Amino acid sequence: MNRHTIDGWRHFLGGLVACAAFALGTAPPAHAHENYQTSGVCGGYPRVNLQSAPGTCVGLVAQHLGFPRGVATLGSDIYVVDNGDWVAGKGRLFRLRGNQRPQVILTGLDRPNAIIAMPNKRLLIGVAGSIVSVDPNADDPAATSRDVVVNLPTTGRHPLPAMALALDGSLYINVGSASDNCDQDIGHPSRPTICPETQETPPRGSVLRAKLGPDKPLDATQLPVFARGLRNSMALVVSPGNQVIDAVNARDAINAIDPKLSDDDLPHDTLDYLVAGADYGWPYCFDNNRPSPENPQYDCSKKTAPTRLLPPHAAPLGMLIYRGRALPGQHHHLIIGYHGYRDLGHRIVSLDLDEKFHPRGEPQDLVWGWNNAPGDHPMGAPVAVAEMQDGSVLVTEDRNGTLLKIAPVTP
Repeated sequence: MNRHTIDGWRHFLGGLVACAAFALGTAPPAHAHENYQTSGVCGGYPRVNLQSAPGTCVGLVAQHLGFPRGVATLGSDIYVVDNGDWVAGKGRLFRLRGNQRPQVILTGLDRPNAIIAMPNKRLLIGVAGSIVSVDPNADDPAATSRDVVVNLPTTGRHPLPAMALALDGSLYINVGSASDNCDQDIGHPSRPTICPETQETPPRGSVLRAKLGPDKPLDATQLPVFARGLRNSMALVVSPGNQVIDAVNARDAINAIDPKLSDDDLPHDTLDYLVAGADYGWPYCFDNNRPSPENPQYDCSKKTAPTRLLPPHAAPLGMLIYRGRALPGQHHHLIIGYHGYRDLGHRIVSLDLDEKFHPRGEPQDLVWGWNNAPGDHPMGAPVAVAEMQDGSVLVTEDRNGTLLKIAPVTP
């Protein structure tokens, strides 16, 4: 057997079943996962047995949160969205307050993914096809819900919007690709010269820019495209200097067209410091401007290269610029969650940033040793990350239904 673990293959096969069910419009199977075993305390919560950077530990904040994706904080309150296992209308919004049990404060959401806390104490929630705003502290949060952005795509492999808010009030929105690599049938390239997805309105594989205001909802088909050629920018953040940063989930099955290419090693996921108006090459190019096997003669030199190559199939889903000082050695670092099931996934990494928030050095593991260990812990499935007032970092796990907390070790 090759370097994939048996547990990795189990997750992979389960993912194929789930994707097939999703494509057919049916619910994926329920997630069977191991519980975390705990010993001691970390950040005020039971400590789990994971490896983490010196001076840090990982605590188990909550379990049984369904299929949690986004996480945000308002003051000391924590908000988590449950995607509803990809079933339309089954999504929920949880609030965790103090030592109380997680409370469901909103139901009926359509596959919610991302969540952002606004300066006005409202929450933005990215759901299939739109972005909505709610007041989580109202007696009836559902009654306060209003559309902020409408007419986002709902079809294909990547219908869930990710988003990031800039200090100037601009909202950057990921519009993921509908397919793996504009494929018709894997292994049989039959696409036209120009990928139809890239010509949709809004184009798939792009990042949009919205200027939020108090007026009527913004129509995604009318929003300006900030950058394109980005297969699925699920991890998005904006620096204090207004630099938009994304981490892209690259394609699969690159060897289906060219067996000489290794699906284990290619393509790399990418970290991109986005340039307004730039085209990063998807689906015609991959890695550092290499033509895809479906388009071997394509001139990728005219496309914008990524800032950094990340590990292949790491599947970055969440990212933040850490501003606190509680976690030793992490101040002014970019923290990225690798959701992927393969060997270089299921971990959280940290990348040092210079004074202009540009990366220097190589990513270092922040939380690792997260392979499946029956009787101790499941395989890691980090999605979103959020910084708390005390400098600890919250992490959601969709496959495992949990909320974790990376905190400093205390005497």
